[in-house]
Amino acid sequence: MSDSDWKYDPEDVGPEAEQTPPEPEPETLEPGSPSAENALFVALGVLTMLAVFFRIALLAA
Repeated sequence: MSDSDWKYDPEDVGPEAEQTPPEPEPETLEPGSPSAENALFVALGVLTMLAVFFRIALLAA
């Protein structure tokens, strides 16, 4: 393999290569109070999964 077959020059990827700047810190999320709609969907999901597990348990017995 000759040097012309390489995709990158050694100067681009070696220890002398330019360092990339660090990524900025992500913004912190502030906790908030849950809305009634979100709580309703969580409760609906819990009830649905309980019904599925109960149904599976009845079929397995």
